[in-house]
Amino acid sequence: MRGARNPSDLRRTRSGCGTVSPYTYRVLIFTLGLATGLSGCVLAPHGTRDEQAKLNTASPPFEPRIEARQIPELPAVATWQDVLSRAFLANGELESSYFEWKAAFARIDQVATWPNSNVALSFSYMFSPGSMKTWDRTTIGAGFDQSMNLSLPVKTRTTGKLALDAAREAGDRFRAVKFELQRRVLEAYLDLALTEELIRIERDNLTFLKLLSDSASDRAEAGGPMQDLFKALIESETAQNDLAGLEAKAMAMRGELNGMLGREPSAPLGLSPDLPAPRPVAADDAALIALAVAQNPELAALAQQVAGRTDAVELARLAYLPDIIPSASITGSISQSLGAMLMVPTKLPAIRAAIDEAQSMTRSSEAMLRQTTQDRAARFVADLYLMRNAERETQLYRARVVPAARQLVSSSRNAYAAGTIVFADLIDSERMFISVRRMVAQSQIEREERLAELEALAGVDIETLGGQATAGVPTTVDTARTE
Repeated sequence: MRGARNPSDLRRTRSGCGTVSPYTYRVLIFTLGLATGLSGCVLAPHGTRDEQAKLNTASPPFEPRIEARQIPELPAVATWQDVLSRAFLANGELESSYFEWKAAFARIDQVATWPNSNVALSFSYMFSPGSMKTWDRTTIGAGFDQSMNLSLPVKTRTTGKLALDAAREAGDRFRAVKFELQRRVLEAYLDLALTEELIRIERDNLTFLKLLSDSASDRAEAGGPMQDLFKALIESETAQNDLAGLEAKAMAMRGELNGMLGREPSAPLGLSPDLPAPRPVAADDAALIALAVAQNPELAALAQQVAGRTDAVELARLAYLPDIIPSASITGSISQSLGAMLMVPTKLPAIRAAIDEAQSMTRSSEAMLRQTTQDRAARFVADLYLMRNAERETQLYRARVVPAARQLVSSSRNAYAAGTIVFADLIDSERMFISVRRMVAQSQIEREERLAELEALAGVDIETLGGQATAGVPTTVDTARTE
């Protein structure tokens, strides 16, 4: 009968499954090896390793989860170095900025992997009444997923450059957040130190007013003028009220600073009984102004944004190039074929519009960078002038005004005791002395706060300027502060 088959034919068909030639194995191994090899190819742009090194340098303080992180407790008397060290380890805003940087860097491998399309392996087996071998009935194909165009390597590499630009921008944003946090913490610490110094001044004033009140009371009992006693009482009550207000303000400031440090608002935070010593500045004004533009982290981030949008223009132009999707198949020993599908771009108006958009965004970033550079430079120069003026005022007050005010108070006390001046003159002398002490403290703190502002604008720790300043993250001082 026509449909019957010889038993020997069936045996040959079955035996065909076990007679695959070495050539067949080589084809299968080559196909699988090709798919495996292509899956690990990353066209990383130049500079990726340098950015990875910067990321690795900044990672140790942030990689452990907050529960496992060794955050040092503040000593009983906390210096500004102690406060900054804890802030860098405990502040969630800085940690969030680091992980945004890390996520941006991870996108490089996502977009720079080539081929960007998955490898598609196909298998088919032909059923027919013929006496063909199993191998000749088998078709094995290899190609790429046709639902996604296989980009040219130059397109993938350019996309990787865009991702690297974004990662560098995120790294500069991290630096900007670090220095902004440093400025805020230092200013909060300095404001608290100033407030506590004003409290000490007000307490000295109260002690003096208490002596005046006692003296005025004795004079009133001896028949002296009652006006002196009333004036002394009023001055004392007013000073007591000012002291209470300063103490309340110090408590609020201490709570805000504790919040920056990841502590309970009511946690104890003790400061030195003296104002922080002025931080030395080794560089001259010209060097400081040069740093303001050269290392400002915000300007660096904007510059990376410009670079990224310039690369975006290049990528948009590459859309004119066609994509090619190759494929290959083999059907036993009968046929072998190679093919390719050419994806010709036809949406030319859309491509031109994308190029125009990328160019416009580049111009926008360039304009923003130019204006921000001018603004930051002007702000830096203004802060530098204010810092130098605060230094001048502090030196003037300490060298000439404070000694003169102290002599005035001493002379007024002696004159009042001798009865040569009235009580109001003595009170005015004391007020002047207290005012001068306040101005000295305010000028000294003003100088330190302006210095912290200059650090944030320049993107460099002022201590590094005496040696070898670095623009990396973290700097030498950063490392010491986060240990």
